[in-house]
This record gives sequence, C-alpha cells and structure tokens, in this order.
Amino acid sequence: MVKIKGLIISALAITMALFHLYTGGIHILPSLQQRGLHFGLGIALIFLLYPTIKSRNIERPGSIVFFIDLFLAFSAFLLGIYFFNSYLEIIIGLVRPSTLLVVTGLISIIITLEATRRIIGWTLPVIAVIFLVYATFGQNLPLLLSHSGYSLERIFTEVGLSSEGLFGVTLGVSATYVVLFILFGSFLEKSGAGKLLIDLAFSFVGRFRGGPAKVAVLASAFTGSVSGYSVSNVATTGVITIPLMKKSGYTPRYAAAVEAAASSGSMILPPVMGAVAFLMADFLQMEFYKVAFAALIPALLYYISIFFMIDLRSAQMEANNKTDYKLPSLKEELRKKGHLLIPLVILIYLLMVEMVPPALAAFWGTITIPPVCLLRKETRMDLKKISEALVQGIKLSLVVVAACATAGIVIGVINLTGVGLRLSSILITISGENLFFLLLLTMVASIVLGMGLPPVASYIILAVVAAPAIMELGVPALAAHLFIFYYGSFSTITPPLAIASFTASGIANSDPIKTSLTSVRLAIVAFVVPFVFVYGPELLLIGSAFEVTVAVITALIGIYALAVAVEGYLKNKVTIPSRILLGVGSILMLSVGIFMDIIGFVIILLVFVYELKFRKVDENKIKISDVIEKV
Repeated sequence: MVKIKGLIISALAITMALFHLYTGGIHILPSLQQRGLHFGLGIALIFLLYPTIKSRNIERPGSIVFFIDLFLAFSAFLLGIYFFNSYLEIIIGLVRPSTLLVVTGLISIIITLEATRRIIGWTLPVIAVIFLVYATFGQNLPLLLSHSGYSLERIFTEVGLSSEGLFGVTLGVSATYVVLFILFGSFLEKSGAGKLLIDLAFSFVGRFRGGPAKVAVLASAFTGSVSGYSVSNVATTGVITIPLMKKSGYTPRYAAAVEAAASSGSMILPPVMGAVAFLMADFLQMEFYKVAFAALIPALLYYISIFFMIDLRSAQMEANNKTDYKLPSLKEELRKKGHLLIPLVILIYLLMVEMVPPALAAFWGTITIPPVCLLRKETRMDLKKISEALVQGIKLSLVVVAACATAGIVIGVINLTGVGLRLSSILITISGENLFFLLLLTMVASIVLGMGLPPVASYIILAVVAAPAIMELGVPALAAHLFIFYYGSFSTITPPLAIASFTASGIANSDPIKTSLTSVRLAIVAFVVPFVFVYGPELLLIGSAFEVTVAVITALIGIYALAVAVEGYLKNKVTIPSRILLGVGSILMLSVGIFMDIIGFVIILLVFVYELKFRKVDENKIKISDVIEKV
C-alpha cells in the first residue's frame, strides 16, 4: 500500500510539473482552467504527503485516517478535473449559482483550509476563518466595520469559486509563475549548478579575511536568489557553510546567524524574490523587470552591510586569518562546470533584456538544463534525475499553492465586503495621519504576520490592507509594497518565531533564541532601509541619475558606519560614545536630505579620525572636543 501511494505521489507530481511546463511555454490556458487543475493537483498532493495527524501509528496503511487522506486527495483531484473541464459553465453560472456550484464553492474552501493547516499550520487557516465569519455576521458589528450582509450562497460562490476570491490573482501567480521558477531551481540543483554556485563563492571570496563567512553570504545569495526560500536555503547551503565557519574559529551561534541572515536576504534579491516579485508586478500592474530593478539596490546594500560586519568581526579573530581549507580554482570550476550556468544566464537575459513574460522565461530556462548538461559526460542528467527534479520541484511548490489559495479566501472576503478600505482608514486614524507612526504599525504587523505565514501569504494580506494606507499618505506604490514585503521576509530571523535562525541553530548546535538575536544584529540594515526608500525612493531608482547616485553613495557610507557601530571595531575596539555617535551619523546619512547627509558625514568623519588617529594616546585622555579643534 505504501509503495502504491508513493507511485501515485510521483505520478501526480510529474503530471503537475509537465502540465505547468506545457502551459507556461507552449499553450496558455484560460485562467480558471489553469488555476483549477493547478489547485486540484496541488491540494491532492498535500493530502497524500502530509497526514491528518503526524503519528505513524495513526497513519499506518489500512487505518481509517489513512483512507481518509486518500479520499480527500481523490476528492481534490476530481475537483481539479471538474474545474478544468467545466470552467466556462462555472463562470457563466456564477451570475445565478446553482446548488451544485454553491456546494462546490463550500468544498473548495473547506479542503483548502484543511490542506493549508497540514502543510503550513493553524495561523493562516484561522485568519481565513475569521474573515469568513466576518463575511457571515459582519453586518452586526459597529458602523466602522459593518457591511450590508451577504447570504451563505453568495459567500461560498464568490469567495470559493470566483476570480475575485480563491481562484483570483494570488492563485494565478502560483499557477503561472511560481511553480515554473521552483522547477527551474530544482533542475539547477539536480544538474549540479547549486554546488557550482557554492564553489564559485569559495573562489571569489574564500581567500579573503573572514572567507568562510563571506562564502556563506555569497553562496546563499546565489542559490536563494533563484529558489527564493530562506528556510530551505539554510538547510541546503548551511550544512556546508556552517561547519566550515565553526572550523575557522567562529562561534556556533555566529556561524548560524550568518547563514540565517544571508539566506533571509535571498528573499529580497531579484530575480525571484520568493515569488513575491511576480505578485507585486500583478498588484501594481507593472512590468516585472521594473520591480526587479527597483529591488536590486536595497538588496545589494543589505548584502554589502553583512560583508562589512563579517570583515570587522574577522579582523578581531586571528583564527579567521588562516585558511585551512582548500580553495577551488575559479578557472578550473568554470572549465569543468561553467556550462551549467548557461540556463541561469538565459533566464536572466529573457527576463531583464528581452522582457518576455516570466512564465515563458522560466520555461525556456528549465527545458535548456538537460540539453546543456549533455555537454560534459559527468554532468549528464538521465531520466531518473529528470523525474527526481520534477517531483522535487512540485513538492517544494506545495507550500505556495496552499498559501496562495488560502490567502485568496481572505482577499475574496475583503473584495466582497470592502473591509480593506475601512481597515486602511483605521490604520491611518490610529497613526494620526503621521507617516512615521503608520510605518511603525505596518512594520510590526508585517513581522507578526510573517512569523506565522509564508512571505507570499503575509505580503498578499498586507498588500490589500496596509499598503493602500501608506500610499494614501503620498508614498509611491512600489515603495509601499516593498516596505511590507521586507519586514514579512525578515520575520524568519526575528524572535520569538525565527524559523530560518532556528533551522541554522539546529545545524550549528547553538542556542536558537541567541542565534536569532545575532541574526537580527547582522541584518540590522534590512530593518532600516525600508524607511529610507519610503522617505527617499531614489534607492528604488525613482529619480534622476544624479539623485540615485548620491543616494547610493551616502547609503554606503551610512551602512559602513552602522557596521562599525554594531561590531564595535575599526582598527581597535571602538568606545561606547563613538559607537553611539556612529549610529546617529549612519541614520542621518541614510535619511533623506542633503543637510542631514552633511551633518551625518561630519559626525562619522570626526569619530573615524578620533578612533584611527588620536585614540593611540588614549592614556592622555584626549577628548572629542580636542579632536574637533585639531581637525
């Protein structure tokens, strides 16, 4: 029985993968037809892979629960087939829904919530249920939150069947873009390109001070920018980089924190950005490449800041000045396996230069991997590897399928009742129409939601509820959407529920909470930069070339000063007053306005001069006022 179940899972996963490759690059289907089969196959696989109760005794073959899972999987599969075959009748029937459509909508909602509970946990289904209860009884609430009231038939059909609800834009992005990009990442890994990216990271930065930690940052950026999932990125690159960092003298906690912070940063790094880039482009009705280009500079600043901190930390550690590991030769690696990068180059070229639709770019990127692997005997992919890549890619995509479907239920209620506008008004009222306080509220909401939800789901909900409030106070739409995305992404390293940090601490055998706090310390720029590009969107390439250049230069100076302030080291240990002044100066340099930049630069310059030139004779108790006079 178990073997048969495994065969069914593989068959469904391969069918789902081939279906998405076909519809992504060969024949585009109508939206409900595409999303319906995507939904049915994905939910069926979740029921087969994730048991009702995680207990071997209860889930043994032949048990009642085992057959319940099979029944639910079969029901979801049939539902997908029904959507695929009858999508026109469903669309027409929504005007005056029949009993069959009402029941179908209800079943769609129920199995979505149960599948999401199994694969993600309770948080997102509970949020969706709260919204459904609101749709049902919200007319009895106070005026600010009340709506006109809706029948159950209308709720079940509009939320559970329409393109304004469960089968709306969120599931559409999952069905058209996300699965294909995850398949691309899976094929890259199976081809050996994933290991090549890590080896290239060693070749680029392994010989420098703090090489092992810098390798972890670069490798996580390389691999995560394609896969776009921080926790899985920690698990795949961390098993290599964390032991290496520990061996080189870093504490287990610091090694785990570096990996967690670097992997979480991959969520904000183009081109994939955890699949949110495609959602954002759809929400904003903007070309994908514009979102990717806008997100590039803040993401690079983030990684540069981590490099600064690692370099300063490594300067204090004699152990990290030794390289007791063998560095791969860049020339040799490219000679042997450089061809494996061709599909990645093709993908980026199609997305950024030719500007083809993301689904088509992912299709061509994926199908070129097996032929490219044939160029060298040792990298060839046989049918077994190809089928493994197909199955693995689909399994990794199931979290997004469930999250997007359940988030669609929330969006359906918001669209039906119009509560989104009222919630935005409430946020503006609470903040007193003060942008800074509104941003603080949104930041907290994004982090809290992100702790219990995948970034895709937290972004979707906040994009409807919080982003309009920020935009109403004059913030550009792209800046508002990137703001909420940043904090949702970095909730994976933020206590108390820091999944990426906890995963890394498990590999490093370190304290999870302390690891999480160290991760936040390393990622401090990610918690500051969103405020910067909201108040000054030049970092998002909004503005003239001169304004963008000035913004980047001042930001670089600011993040270096912030790194020194956080690490407390320049050439020697930095005094507490100097660290405080550098922190103030860095914030001023990162803020908007030439006047603030000048003040921040002067503060940073004076502190650097004091720490580098005058503090040698600290015994004479030289004061900062003396330094100012001499300067």
